[in-house]
Formats: sequence, structure tokens, C-alpha cells
Amino acid sequence: MISDFSHLSEKVNQLAELVISLRSENIALQKYAVSLAVDKADLTRRMQEAHDRLAALMDRLPAEPEIEAKDVEESP
Repeated sequence: MISDFSHLSEKVNQLAELVISLRSENIALQKYAVSLAVDKADLTRRMQEAHDRLAALMDRLPAEPEIEAKDVEESP
């Protein structure tokens, strides 16, 4: 009987250690998820800024003249 209680006590201790370990891991993963969300927001902002700069540069480019097929054939 004492052996059964000792075995049960050991299992309860193992379970308690596992719970503590999993809580610590959960906290670390939550912090990591927040860090990833911040990184994602920063990258999204930077991509939008790059897009806006490229769009502004494209707007400043001169328009290409329309070239008709017969003009290309006639040129030497």
C-alpha cells in the first residue's frame, strides 16, 4: 500500500514538473509570436514604402512613344 502511494506521489511530482515546463515554454512561444508579429508589421510597412517609391519613380518616367509596325519595317 505504501508502495502504491509512493508511486502515485512520484507520478504527481512528474506531472507538476511537466506543467511548470509547459507553462514556461508557452510563455516563451507567446513572446516569440509577438516578436514575429512586430517583424511582420515592420516588413509590411517597408514593402509598402518601397512600392510607393517605385510608383513615384514610374510616374516620373517619360511616356514611351507609340511605334507602329510599319515604322519598324521601313527603318534601315
